[in-house]
Amino acid sequence: MRTLMIHSDYLRYKTRSKTKIAEDIDDEKRAAGVDNALVAFIAVEEDDEQNPDVIVQKAVNEILNVQNKVNADNIVIYPYAHLSSSLSNPKVATQILKDIEAKLIENNQAVLRVPFGWYKSFELSCKGHPLSELSRTITVDPVAETEEETIKVDDGEEEEEPNTMLILEEDGQTYPVDDYNYKTKTLKQLIDHELGKSKDTGKQPPHVRLMKEKELASNEPSADVGHIRWYPKGKLVKDLLSDYVYNLVVERGAMPVETPVMYDLADPAIREHAAKFGERQYRLKTKHRELMLRFACCFGAFRILADSFLTWKNMPVGIYELSTFSFRFERQGEVVGLKRLRAFTMPDFHSVCLDDEHAREIFAKQVDMCAQTEADLEVNYEIAFRVTRDFYEENEDWVKQIVRENIKRPVLLEILPKMKHYWNAKVDFAAIDDLGRPIENPTVQMDIQSARRFGITYLDENEEQKYPTILHCSPTGSIERVICSLLEKTSTDKGAKPSLPLWLAPTQVRIIPVTDDHLSYAEGIYEQIKDLNIRVDIDDTQERLGKKIRNAGKEWIPYTIVVGDNEVESNTITVNRRMDDTKEEISVEQLADEIHELTKGMPFRQLPLPCMVSKRVKF
Repeated sequence: MRTLMIHSDYLRYKTRSKTKIAEDIDDEKRAAGVDNALVAFIAVEEDDEQNPDVIVQKAVNEILNVQNKVNADNIVIYPYAHLSSSLSNPKVATQILKDIEAKLIENNQAVLRVPFGWYKSFELSCKGHPLSELSRTITVDPVAETEEETIKVDDGEEEEEPNTMLILEEDGQTYPVDDYNYKTKTLKQLIDHELGKSKDTGKQPPHVRLMKEKELASNEPSADVGHIRWYPKGKLVKDLLSDYVYNLVVERGAMPVETPVMYDLADPAIREHAAKFGERQYRLKTKHRELMLRFACCFGAFRILADSFLTWKNMPVGIYELSTFSFRFERQGEVVGLKRLRAFTMPDFHSVCLDDEHAREIFAKQVDMCAQTEADLEVNYEIAFRVTRDFYEENEDWVKQIVRENIKRPVLLEILPKMKHYWNAKVDFAAIDDLGRPIENPTVQMDIQSARRFGITYLDENEEQKYPTILHCSPTGSIERVICSLLEKTSTDKGAKPSLPLWLAPTQVRIIPVTDDHLSYAEGIYEQIKDLNIRVDIDDTQERLGKKIRNAGKEWIPYTIVVGDNEVESNTITVNRRMDDTKEEISVEQLADEIHELTKGMPFRQLPLPCMVSKRVKF
């Protein structure tokens, strides 16, 4: 519970309109006020639902303690949801506030309880003495056998126990992060960022310039910050990456679905799950509802699963959705390029498992899937394994097994004193940008709360209902961050020619006729290559040959074919390979075989641009 207590000269309020969760009130409650009042603005939180009787008594004790010090004549109980992002079920909150009112009355206090769930205007005059403004965080820490209770006072002096940060190597040895002999620069950069040691240089990440220069994407000035517009080349890369993830998860049993992008916060499960992500949410208010735009596909997936009939024979059940779009209300100063956005595309794979043991088995396989994307995308990841202390103490051997058998490199091991979200274990993969900061990409998370919250159950072999354990997995992270990682890699790979992976290159082959006399031959070669499912175009502009070749290089085109008199006369092609600067006279079929071999298993789409470069729009 969060409360802000203000000793006031007076408080006056008037109800304006009721929300969907408003309590019924008599006419005299629609407007009221008192003088010389201790006003307790209160937000009832989801954790308070664990033991409402205790939280009520502690709140009453705290209010009475302050009231005795300020000697107020009246006490006002004012529901104020804005104090917290982790709100309880509205019905529970209303009852807790009523119980606080009743207990204060039992203690011979004059109490005014302001109605719950109404839009209200109010006027308040704060007295301004040293005790006139006090905030409190009231919590109940349940201890199973002793039922001990504690109260925390938010006075700025108490600090949470810090997380333990270690390096875990493949052989199972752990080392303090400050004492470790780092083998890679990027792992040290990840650790420095996690410890808050990274210095903000104020420089713009290279990918911001590259995404515009390569005509992939740019910010949309007529939208909110962090909303991107994609040009044909960028849209092609996005679609290919989406196809890639789709194939990856469907091969592993995922069933694709599509769900809404906005949800009603009056739904207790939705509100509770949303609260796990703090304040960074897009919210919309209609006349009768408060809605939020989703930040991932959890809400829709969990609603589908809760409404489905599941048995032990189905397990694991995989639900996949590519969310276009997800929304997070990131701080404006943090929004940058493709790395951190307010609207983004998130591949979201949820797996329903029988129990924790089954979840650990599937978790390992999904770590393998995430690791595969590192090779397929030709990027480099550093990895953080984050666990709660209780989980680590019970599963230390399993954690080390994952690092030894699935990750196969040193990782940051972060041990949390207690669970803060819905997961007790997760693995995060991050590329490191040119400025030494992580770009969060794939993740696998073990969720031990959502099944109960959303009412997801299955029938076991004995036809008993059980709550499953759920895995959250994004095999690549957001599509935008993948492209960010690919572009940043072109700057971090010093000495290497910048390029996208061949299967993602918008134009894979460019044909360059020396003069207009060679254009007809170039068109014939183009038709042959295009029919073999390769993205190919022709530079038919009036630029000089050298400029055409340089332009192909600026566009990072992997293969170029210069067509002149010799090629026309001998009916051949000479291919220039960007990756190693080799030149070779080969047949169209040999070129196609080479490209198909290098892009084996990757998705393909046709080039969504005019085949003649002269016909293209400059974005």
